[in-house]
Amino acid sequence: MSFPDGPDLLFVPGDRPERFEKAAARASAVIIDLEDAVAPGDKQAAREALLASSLDPATTVVRINPRGEEHFEDDLAALRRTAYRWVMVPKAASAADVALLDGNGEPYLVAALIETAAGVAAAEVLAAQPHVAALMWGAEDLIASMNGTGSRRADGAYRDVCVYARSRVLIAAKAHGKAAIDAVYLDLADAEGLAAESRDAVASGFDLKAVLHPDQAAAVRAAYRPSAAELAWAQRVLESAAASGGTFALDGVMVDEVVLKRARLLAARAG
Repeated sequence: MSFPDGPDLLFVPGDRPERFEKAAARASAVIIDLEDAVAPGDKQAAREALLASSLDPATTVVRINPRGEEHFEDDLAALRRTAYRWVMVPKAASAADVALLDGNGEPYLVAALIETAAGVAAAEVLAAQPHVAALMWGAEDLIASMNGTGSRRADGAYRDVCVYARSRVLIAAKAHGKAAIDAVYLDLADAEGLAAESRDAVASGFDLKAVLHPDQAAAVRAAYRPSAAELAWAQRVLESAAASGGTFALDGVMVDEVVLKRARLLAARAG
């Protein structure tokens, strides 16, 4: 089973089961969140809602509470009673954190959420684990783990430490052939900021971006969808490549395998 190919992953609170089907209908994939989105007193209700749910396992990820913290074992016990195979492990910082077995002794397919200083330092180790299929980074918990006070500057841009963490997680994922998931954009009212950050995620190489609201999911999909001009360029490149059979010039620009790869990617995303 391959990791949901997104490009949008929509978080939905685990204790709001009335939202599960709606979220699945409006996003490429859903993360049922048993961790931060659920108050401590509602954790059991969230687990019961998880057990009663029937979303498509191929496009559903379950975020459990971190290993070593309260609720982890109960979350894992509930997960083992479902058909879901994808699990997001928050605050992942070691190989042991992501070593989760289902009821038959098989490893779950893991998205490692890197959101602490220790996690960033261990990004390559986490990406190397064979059952880890994706890495995601999180800015707010990362800053909190370092006793910082804010992930962004006044102009909305990430602070340098967050840029470093984002880059390191992305490169670790790609170096090991794993999917890379960009962090959520917290300002739900800032559609322009989300669009700009999503376009940067596309250009940088992130495969998916996590979101908090269905409207954000649509905006991320729009950012990953090639424009008409980009698609027309890709089609011209691919048609010229088929005719030439090798390296060639198009509009005065040399087209080699790197350019062809970009053209194929744009064509695939359009499809």
